[in-house]
Amino acid sequence: MYDQLVSLISTVGFPIAVSIYLLMRFENKIDLLVKSVENLKAAISAVIKYQEKK
Repeated sequence: MYDQLVSLISTVGFPIAVSIYLLMRFENKIDLLVKSVENLKAAISAVIKYQEKK
């Protein structure tokens, strides 16, 4: 991975290499955030259905 990073920096430049690295890192965090929002949506729906049955 280190060799690929050095090659990327020498090819496209440091700012672009850092931007690509950060985008790759944030992609995983955004996926986790989307899953959390979906779980929250399901939990809220379950609470609403429970309240409607009362």
